[in-house]
Amino acid sequence: MSSSTLSSRAASHGASRASQPRHAWQRFKPLAWLSPFALFFYLFQLAPMVWVGVNSFQVDDDWSLDNYREILDSGFIQQGFGNSLWLSVWSSLVGLAIAALLVSSLRRVSGRLRDAVIAFTNMSSNFAGVPLAFAFIIILGTNGALTLLLKQYGLIDDFNLYGKSGLMAIYIYFQIPLAVLLLYPAFDALSDDWQAAAALLGAKTWQYWVKIALPVLSPALLGTFIILIANAMGAYASVYALTSGNYNVITVRIASLVSGDLFLEPNLAAAISVVLMALLAFITLINQWLIARSYHATR
Repeated sequence: MSSSTLSSRAASHGASRASQPRHAWQRFKPLAWLSPFALFFYLFQLAPMVWVGVNSFQVDDDWSLDNYREILDSGFIQQGFGNSLWLSVWSSLVGLAIAALLVSSLRRVSGRLRDAVIAFTNMSSNFAGVPLAFAFIIILGTNGALTLLLKQYGLIDDFNLYGKSGLMAIYIYFQIPLAVLLLYPAFDALSDDWQAAAALLGAKTWQYWVKIALPVLSPALLGTFIILIANAMGAYASVYALTSGNYNVITVRIASLVSGDLFLEPNLAAAISVVLMALLAFITLINQWLIARSYHATR
């Protein structure tokens, strides 16, 4: 064997050994880029959840289920869960219906108007918390501009912005932009040719929506509905700013137990948070089951 052949083999062997660390780095490079996100996810998601779960079983530095027994025995806490669920479910249903009609209409308008509406929706979805509550007080408060105008024309007699009806209005308001942004891509799956073909076969408009459009949209509608419920269940700033904590929803109860002036019971607040997370997890599992059935039905 010639010396040139040996040298070429040695060079190729050396190059292959040098390329091994390079290939290993290419393999672990995505993990290196992912590590900062994983660190933040642990610090701000997993670690607080673990802390809440552990402290929910702590009573006077001892392990106990007394916090969960108090939740079961307290009608006030159960009322907070009931009010939160009532507001979340109904505001999600109304917001989802309005958003679905809006998105369906947006598909029929010009591109500029559609882009303008989507941009406004994106902006209004970030308008929440204390500024949103202040805007509602100015417009629909006891001496709000729209309230006085409607009373002047005799259209309303008594509207309490600071009660259940007012909270429902503010919940629906911040649910609609989020629902529009989530449903807008899903409606692109509908083809105008489907409706034209259904019309040629003698189907009416409502038959097209019931038998063709809604089965296609049902996974997106169900998923959006669950996200809206979770969004409403976690609402705190708007509710507190509007009612000063006088309306009993579960997020206000948790905050009062953590930062209240009279009674500080962070372990009970942790137990309530665990029950809230379990409730949302249960709703999410139901949503996944319904989506799986809807996908099976559409195949």
